[in-house]
Amino acid sequence: MATPPPPVEDAVPRSPSVILEDAPSTTTRTIGGCWVIDKRIGRGSFATVWRARHLTSESHVVAVKEIYLEKLSKKLRQSLESEIEVLRQSDHPNIIKLYDIIRDPGDKVVHLVLEYCDGGDVGEYIKRNGSVDEATARGMLTQMAAGLTAMREKNLIHRDLKPQNLLLTSAGASGDGEKILKIADFGFARYMHPTGLAETLCGSPLYMAPEILSYQKYDAKADLWSVGSILYELLVGRTPFTGMNPMQLLRNIERQDAKIPSKVANALSPECVSMLRALLRRNPAE
Repeated sequence: MATPPPPVEDAVPRSPSVILEDAPSTTTRTIGGCWVIDKRIGRGSFATVWRARHLTSESHVVAVKEIYLEKLSKKLRQSLESEIEVLRQSDHPNIIKLYDIIRDPGDKVVHLVLEYCDGGDVGEYIKRNGSVDEATARGMLTQMAAGLTAMREKNLIHRDLKPQNLLLTSAGASGDGEKILKIADFGFARYMHPTGLAETLCGSPLYMAPEILSYQKYDAKADLWSVGSILYELLVGRTPFTGMNPMQLLRNIERQDAKIPSKVANALSPECVSMLRALLRRNPAE
């Protein structure tokens, strides 16, 4: 019997990411002499994320990403160092902040002390709430666009935008219930000249631009397809395209435009529908 193709989500190597936990595990230890770990809030194959508080200021809550270097390939180590460099250079309210880097003397573990986001990620938000109204989606899109604009000003592209890499926090919010959105997970981000092109296959297939899926060279506009896929999922409750593997996914993208269910489309403004369709155009030149 032939082996079935891998699910599309697992068909491309990923950066060292973690899955957030609904029921955090509790522990107590100190990292870097000043960060007191209290709860595990996520874990993955290469890393664990802990919530921590500052030893002398309990109101200063952070997320500590504990990365096991021995489990990383050479390529993933390079991605980690690239992510650290990007975070060091970033200072924007819609990009996750890096406060500190604590390296193990034996080069077995590195701890990234990051901004803590109490609202989980957008993927969890969609699972809890299903599709959202246009105003909510626009609010998230506006914040995402602001973070991406700041990245482009530094000639950066993200290359792995997806709901799980967009974190939500109430810290600094206006108080009207709207969360602040933070772009996170820069393992695949890279510096690119405005006229430059990349050709590395990376990212998450369900949110990956067709030019990347088809092994063509691409530029920063590839991030816009991902933005369109996320906006579609926010409004509809599912991704615009799917498939059993990347090739089937690409065929589905090539054969048809993303269909907006009439019930959803009727509730959206013409401007929102036009923007969604523009973001999901197959030809990056458009």
